[in-house]
Amino acid sequence: MKTSTILALALSMGAADAETKAGSQTGSLSRDDVRAVSAALERYATDKLANDLWKRPDLTARDRSIVTVAAVITRNQGILLPEQLNLALDNGVRPGEISEIITHLAFYAGWGNAMAATAIAKEVFRARGIGPDQLPDASVALLPLDETSEADRAARVAQGAGPASPGLVRDTAEVLFRDLWLRPDLAPRDRSLVTVSALIAAGKVEQIPYHLNRAMDNGLTRAEASEVISHLAYYAGWPNAFSAAPVARTVFEKRSAN
Repeated sequence: MKTSTILALALSMGAADAETKAGSQTGSLSRDDVRAVSAALERYATDKLANDLWKRPDLTARDRSIVTVAAVITRNQGILLPEQLNLALDNGVRPGEISEIITHLAFYAGWGNAMAATAIAKEVFRARGIGPDQLPDASVALLPLDETSEADRAARVAQGAGPASPGLVRDTAEVLFRDLWLRPDLAPRDRSLVTVSALIAAGKVEQIPYHLNRAMDNGLTRAEASEVISHLAYYAGWPNAFSAAPVARTVFEKRSAN
């Protein structure tokens, strides 16, 4: 199926399903397309995702859209992305926030995945009349840096990664935590939500404790974090969710004990 056809289908389905704010959950395929291959898959998409998962109360629809867009970009699932971008916009994620999510994921999911998402987002933005005036500038006034917290993070990274790659330590500080993380058009809580979702979707469980703690420091609740894992079981697979669950449990228990 051509990219233009995929995008047209996704845009039309997004309009048709706007009232539910859950879409078809079949990506750029119609429900009939899915049913032609697997009636059971279409039933799960409708009954379990669109009519159940997306309506559960522990995450807002906006949060579910942020989590899903992050996972789909991380896993380079272009067939799902047009619908999920439209759904995110319908659920209150601003165009500038989508722009920042894609930029952020260039560093947490890889440059190529961000560029692939950019190609799709460009067409979604064009179809919805979203122009450069609605998107963040390349250079912006950054949020204030917590120097104490950053010094602690930098010291731990220098100790762990410095002997192997001083350049990685330098760029982590200068590019990520003293620049990217301070861009104001994506709130710190949402930036953390994107990062945790990407790590779970990619199966990078060793990176989850730091970023889950940071997310909770930034305002993500334990109930919300738990629901992120449940949600991502559908979009990143049950094995990745089950790999993340004991790591999250350890974070929750340590925070409760302190």
